[in-house]
Amino acid sequence: MKKTLLSAVFASLISGSVMAADAPRVGVTLFSFDDLFLSVLRNSLEKSANESAFEVQMEDAKNEIGMQLNQIQNFIASGVDGIIVDTVDSDATQAMTDYAEEAGIPLVYVGRRPINVDFLPENQAFVASNELESGTLQTEEVCRLLDGKGKVAVMMGTLGDNAAQQRTKDIHDVLETPACSGLEIVVEQSADFMRTKGNDLMTNWLTAGIEFDAVIANNDEMAIGAIQAMKAFGMDMDKVVVAGIDATADALAAMQAGELDVTVFQNAAAQGRGAVETLQKLMNGEKVEQKVWVPFELVTPANLAQYAARN
Repeated sequence: MKKTLLSAVFASLISGSVMAADAPRVGVTLFSFDDLFLSVLRNSLEKSANESAFEVQMEDAKNEIGMQLNQIQNFIASGVDGIIVDTVDSDATQAMTDYAEEAGIPLVYVGRRPINVDFLPENQAFVASNELESGTLQTEEVCRLLDGKGKVAVMMGTLGDNAAQQRTKDIHDVLETPACSGLEIVVEQSADFMRTKGNDLMTNWLTAGIEFDAVIANNDEMAIGAIQAMKAFGMDMDKVVVAGIDATADALAAMQAGELDVTVFQNAAAQGRGAVETLQKLMNGEKVEQKVWVPFELVTPANLAQYAARN
């Protein structure tokens, strides 16, 4: 009896080992684990991958393109079945595409748009939100709150990043419309999508005596940093409109406190699910849409509650 039971247990262990060995292996590299938006994306990727019975190797590129390229090469050398990338630098995505295509490994870009998005091979795709919407929704709401008149300070993300470029272009495009042409950009500088740099940049602006009626930031982290600096400077937050993008938990808390006026919900969880689902189809040899868009949504104090519940 004991011998039979032990044999059954051993057979079960062997079976489990075979199943684990047969599980598809996926390499994921994200530009930074420290980014709050990417924390939500990362959790969604891990959850979706587990639900799909993938074995996942998750890597932090630490905002260094050389490190990320090495991670992708290591994924390929180790024989992964698929790759998901949120790129550090969009200009490097052609090299990533070439590495994966040469190895015959499906690849999905998520979040930041690859520079070669219109020329991806059949076994590669891009899952994200359309940045044509983000800065547009954000700036149109700022324009409405200011009745189309006032001085605007713009905090850009990392120079060269396509999301920062498009979101900033969106701001300029909205200000060129008749309804918002009374808004004037008085200063525009980069704070690298970071809260600490947003704080430092705002401190520099205030020390220099720059006056503005609104701050439009390419993401929530910079907007929160700007708010911290303005509060430290003794500014009345009721007299300035502050806008960000991402609708992170911290941003929604700042909105609840009456400090952040506008943000735009970028559904990181949906992007993570979409990236895994798209990669799974590619790994199965199925054809997919090579641009999968997850809509942006405007968040204001009026609809804050529904987004607080989703974050």
